[in-house]
Order: sequence, then structure tokens, then C-alpha cells
Amino acid sequence: MNILIIVDDYLPSSIKVTAKMMHELALELKQLGNEVLVITPDSYRRAEKSLDKIEIFEGISVLRFPSGRLKNVSKIIRLFNEFLLPFRAWMYGKYKFKDFKMDLIIYYSPSIFWGWLVYKLKKLTKTKSYLILRDFFPQWAIDNGIISKKSLITKLLLLVENWNYRQADTIGLMSQKNLEWFCRYHNYDGNAKLEVLFNWVTDKSFSFQVGVDKSNYRKQLNLDEKVVFFYGGNIGHAQDMSQVLRLAKSLENYASAHIVLVGAGDEVNIVREFIRESNISNLTLLDPVTQEEYAKMLSEFDVGLFFLNYNHSTHNFPGKILSYLVQGLPILGSVNPGNDLKDIIEEANAGYVVISGDDVGLYECAKKLLEKELRSSISVNAKKLQKSKFDLSVAAKQIIKEVI
Repeated sequence: MNILIIVDDYLPSSIKVTAKMMHELALELKQLGNEVLVITPDSYRRAEKSLDKIEIFEGISVLRFPSGRLKNVSKIIRLFNEFLLPFRAWMYGKYKFKDFKMDLIIYYSPSIFWGWLVYKLKKLTKTKSYLILRDFFPQWAIDNGIISKKSLITKLLLLVENWNYRQADTIGLMSQKNLEWFCRYHNYDGNAKLEVLFNWVTDKSFSFQVGVDKSNYRKQLNLDEKVVFFYGGNIGHAQDMSQVLRLAKSLENYASAHIVLVGAGDEVNIVREFIRESNISNLTLLDPVTQEEYAKMLSEFDVGLFFLNYNHSTHNFPGKILSYLVQGLPILGSVNPGNDLKDIIEEANAGYVVISGDDVGLYECAKKLLEKELRSSISVNAKKLQKSKFDLSVAAKQIIKEVI
């Protein structure tokens, strides 16, 4: 079977979890005997380079088309460049799409703007499409006061979002609560089959040689005797990173506790300013690193952190949690009310999750995780949870069964 994957970020240039997840999916689909072609924007290279040729990356055929920047830029620039994605992709790939003769289209949202491209492809090939839906935009922006619910731009974005959904034969949502919210909020009356498709991860991507390839971040950061709480990923409004700043402040009296943040986003300067003004010594902020270096960090540190903004009405499952689980890191985080990620993690005894804004609860859970024996028992449960619920092979087979 020939499978086309459409995604707005991909390896090796990207350091985002999405890029890693979709490459792992492509490799697994190929392992199952399928031919896979990935089409993705290339906003990391110079525009004058010729990019409309298929390249091979770790055995996967990848068609990269020129694009303006989509990550770590102003919201206006990102919106403009995302709007152009389907048109640029069609312009650069239409002849190759005809040659590929696809049997299945898999597309990932965000971005919400792929709908037009999928519409054109389905008209061309009469094939089925599977939407991996991982973010409800513009709803999260409305929830957090970034855009007004009644504004013209919001109404246009909602139309684009709805069009994106209507091009799918199957929509895979990341949890049962997300599926229920989707049906309720959108009053969905499209023809797509709706199902829960959990995020996935594989331990193959963490197979570097311990002791040979491993970087000693503890020594570099002078953290040899510390219990390190690690956060890697977007440092932005959707996470409400003020939560981690308050946690760091409350843990100052515990000499063994240290928090390391790695990433970029629209709240990085807030974190930097806090560190500078408070002169806090138990919080370290590092620039984004490659996927390989990120994996090495995970192998050294003790607890995986995640945070979600209280105001979200949707129920996001941050992808970073999967890399924590596969490495056996106990989870500590916060979610918006009603998010079933809390139940999944706590029922598996894989960590602790509080409702966003519960600073006392977060602090008390962090204190518990300073105990080595407790972390060790939770680590075993974290690995079991990953294997039982977030396995790559299960996700890949679930997607392709739609056309078999």
C-alpha cells in the first residue's frame, strides 16, 4: 500500500515532538510493508535552494517544499505562512502525487490548514484519509484570550478548521474526553468515523550506547547530587509556565531539588527575567537541543514535568509525556479541569497530576518525588503504561486498518 503523510514539521531539522512521532510512524508503516512518502514544509533552509525533489531520510522518502517559518515566530507571521501551506505543497508536489498513486492519506493537525490539499488529493486519487487530530485551534487561543470569539479572524479560522475535518474519512483523537468534547463542541455531523488514537512512542529512538554516547549533563550543570525535575518542549502561554516558577520558589528550602527547563516559546523571556530578578539557584533554563541530546538528557534526569493552562476547554496530551514514560521517568504535572490524562497517569501509578493552579498540591507531590525509593517504583509503572497504552505498533495498525 502507498501511504502519503502530511505534516508541518519533520526530522532531522526539527526538535519538536511532533516531528519525531511522525517519523517513527513512517518507519513503522514501512516496516509493515508499505511504501511511505512524507510531504512537509522546509522552513529551516534558505529559500533559494531547490527543495522540490524527493530525498531519503533513514529509508523514508521525503518531499520538502519551501515555506516561511512556522515555529518560534510571531503569531501573525505563523498564521500567514500556515495559510499558504496547502497551496505551496500542491504547487511543488502535484506531479509527484500523481506518480505515487497513494492508497491512504494521513494528515496531522495542527496545522488546521491542510484541508484544501487533502481535498485536491482525494479528488485526484479517490483515496481514503485519516486525520490525526492533536490540537483544537482556534479554540485554545480563544480560551486563553489570545483572540476574541466574535472576531472576524476567529470566524474565518473556524471555517478553515471545519473544512479540515470534513476532508477526513476517519479522525483519531488523543483521548476519550477529547472525542466527547469534539462531538459536543462541534455538534459534529460529518461523515468521518471518530475514534480514540493515543499518541505513541518507541524505545528504539533511545538506543544510544549508555556510557559511550551519553553526555554528562549532571556534571556540566553541577547537579551530581540533585534530584532533577526536567521539562523539555514549548515554553509558552498554552503551558502557563508561571506554575513552574512558583514550584521552583517553593522548593528553595530543599537543597536536593533542581528544575531544568529546555526549550523555546513565547514565555521564555518571562522565565529568564524571573531567574535574573529572583536570583533563584534551583532553576536552570537551557536553549533547545537536538532530538539525540534530548534523549540523553532524559536518561540522566529523575522526574518528567509537564504543565497545561487552566483555561483550556479541550484536553491536550502533551507529547513530551511519552518520552518521559519510555525512559521510566515518574511524571509530575498539571492539567486543566476534566482532562483524563490525570486519571490515566494516576491509575497506572506512573506519577502525580494536579489541576493547574494548585500550587500547594504540586509542591507536595514534588516533595514526595525527592524520595529515591518511591521514584524507583513509579519508574517501573511508567514503562508499563507506555507499553500498554502508547505503543507505536498499535497506533500504526489502527490507522491502516481503515483501508485494509
